[in-house]
Amino acid sequence: MLKVTTRDLGNEVEIRVRDNGTGIAPEFREKLFQPFFTTKPTGEGTGLGLSISWDIVTQQHRGTIVVDSRVGEFTEFTIRLPRRLHPNPPPPAGEG
Repeated sequence: MLKVTTRDLGNEVEIRVRDNGTGIAPEFREKLFQPFFTTKPTGEGTGLGLSISWDIVTQQHRGTIVVDSRVGEFTEFTIRLPRRLHPNPPPPAGEG
C-alpha cells in the first residue's frame, strides 16, 4: 500500500509518502541521500534518485525532507516546502 497525504501548515506545505514495505535498515538511513549510495547489486541502479530529490527539495525550494522507517513495517518520507521563496535568502551558516 502507498499512502500520500498533504497538509497546510500556514507558511509551509507538507507532503508525506508512506508505504507498508520492508522498511529501511538503520545502518542505511544516514546514507540514503548521499550521491551514488545504493543497496542494489552493481549495474542495477545509480544511487542518484534520493540524492537528486534532496537537492531539489532543500537547495532549489529551500524545504526539508526526512525519512522515518521501521524494518518490517513501513517507510515514510516527509517533505516540507515553503509557500514562498525569499528573493535573497540568508547565507548558509558560517558564510556570512
